[in-house]
Amino acid sequence: MTSSFGTLPDGDAVTGVRISAGRLRATILSWGATLQDLRFDPADNRSDIPLVLGFDSIDDYLVHGRFHGATVGRVINRIGGASALIDGELHRLDSNSDGGHMLHGGSNGFGARNWRILDAGPAHASFGLTDPDGHMGFPGTVRATCTYSIAETDGHAALRVAFSATTDAPTLVNFGHHSYFCLDDSRDIRKHHLRIDADRYLPTDETALPTGEVAAVDGTGFDFRTSRPVEGAFDHNFCLAEATRKPAPVARLRSLDSGIAMTLVTSEPGVQFYTGHGLSGDGKMIGGHPNSPYSALCLEPQFWPDAPNHPNFPSIALSPKQRYHQTSRFVFSRP
Repeated sequence: MTSSFGTLPDGDAVTGVRISAGRLRATILSWGATLQDLRFDPADNRSDIPLVLGFDSIDDYLVHGRFHGATVGRVINRIGGASALIDGELHRLDSNSDGGHMLHGGSNGFGARNWRILDAGPAHASFGLTDPDGHMGFPGTVRATCTYSIAETDGHAALRVAFSATTDAPTLVNFGHHSYFCLDDSRDIRKHHLRIDADRYLPTDETALPTGEVAAVDGTGFDFRTSRPVEGAFDHNFCLAEATRKPAPVARLRSLDSGIAMTLVTSEPGVQFYTGHGLSGDGKMIGGHPNSPYSALCLEPQFWPDAPNHPNFPSIALSPKQRYHQTSRFVFSRP
């Protein structure tokens, strides 16, 4: 089911698409191919709550949004110095973050664009975007798709997010889903418990850019291999593999208050864990949830950040002979 969500300053209409199956339902916006709302109906019929942060209006997304629920690209996360060698040529990219880096594809990346609705049904919605050669400094025209779908099996309800892309010239591609999750109405994710199945992470400098070191989590505050409370501020990549692979469970988030658990299943070799400590507190959110520091967290499946500037990191180069794919599932359950 589609509905109008508002109008952009250029007059382009933003559409919301609602999909559902079993106990899970979602609303996705054409703007940024954004997950605006996600609800899981418990078996005991207790009142459902929004599981992601989403704004009530397009104006709040434009003014106060920090990639809330967005499909982020052409390259998620940071590229150091907003420059990269691509097919042997140095390209200057859009600089939009502290330290002069590119963040999340630049100031007009995929999460700040109005996607086309390609197809929609009761339990799925597909969106498309054409990113022209030279936009935000990237070479090559990229044609991207994003498909959300919902399915429920064996008491587990899953939101599947799948990306694909092609290019007509060598370029960089590393998409990511950027929802802020909170699985209860406590308004503080530091009460949640988290497990991440990674024995390595990427240390960062004062601008949150990876230093190039790949460090062991053993004996550090980055060891989430056993579920534990979320304590401290994190905005780091956890290293899951050296390349894409068959989708596998990599993380589990659980609220002790609501009993809801979310398992992340992904094909990607990394996941960025961000505790939302930089949220501003501004804007009106669905369900009255605050947009404040630590009110929700991100688990962003992706390749490792700043990959073009670190030959030891998995490559995010894409050639015209290749097709980019990513599949992630956010699986919800409650005893």
